[in-house]
Amino acid sequence: MKGVILAGGTGSRLLPLTLVTNKHLLPVFDQPMIHYPIRCLLMAGIDEVLVVTGGEHAGDFLRLLKNGKHLGIRHLEYAYQEGSGGIADALKLAQDFADGEKICVILGDNIIEKNVKPAAAAFREQKAGAKILLKRVPDPHRFGVAQLEGDRITRIIEKPKQPPSDLAVTGIYFYDNEVFDICQTLKPSARGELEITDVNNEYLRRGTLTHDILDGWWTDAGTFESLFRASTLVHQTGANH
Repeated sequence: MKGVILAGGTGSRLLPLTLVTNKHLLPVFDQPMIHYPIRCLLMAGIDEVLVVTGGEHAGDFLRLLKNGKHLGIRHLEYAYQEGSGGIADALKLAQDFADGEKICVILGDNIIEKNVKPAAAAFREQKAGAKILLKRVPDPHRFGVAQLEGDRITRIIEKPKQPPSDLAVTGIYFYDNEVFDICQTLKPSARGELEITDVNNEYLRRGTLTHDILDGWWTDAGTFESLFRASTLVHQTGANH
């Protein structure tokens, strides 16, 4: 299984900080934000990594990460996303890198307390399909939210005004190679983007979507509040260190 870190976007919610660098290179406590998803992959036994980025500060990643060897990455590649077409649009750029293998996709601003090693091991054994990780949150309207009947997901709703549950879909996804065919069939949402929720709902329609509940805390770091929260949590718990 290979790892894909999606680290594009404009970072507009973090202006003026993102005028001078990419959001995913901002500090979370004592490390650049991008280091945390890299560690997440490495702790799951994934050491072939593609970083998808974009914008005028994309070259900053090369200066920081180089070839990745000093971080424990065996093979590191980069891809450049033109514009901001959404998560699923960025994922299309990983098709050649995946080369038919399963992938673990992590949004570059997602930080977790523990690791995804059990989920990765389970997905390696899963014959086909996808796996998502859910987490109970106090503000599910900010995320994709899972609607469940018993232990079965029936639907995933993107940023619902009235969430059907408090189970948010975290920005960590496992996919088989069918994901690239699915991405090609997507239509832009009202935001003008190809939504990862539509990808997950297609796997759900096919009956090949599994899920686990993520252990430990999870946060994104895409706003000033969540960036501060992430730094505080890492400082207090030593997460991923």
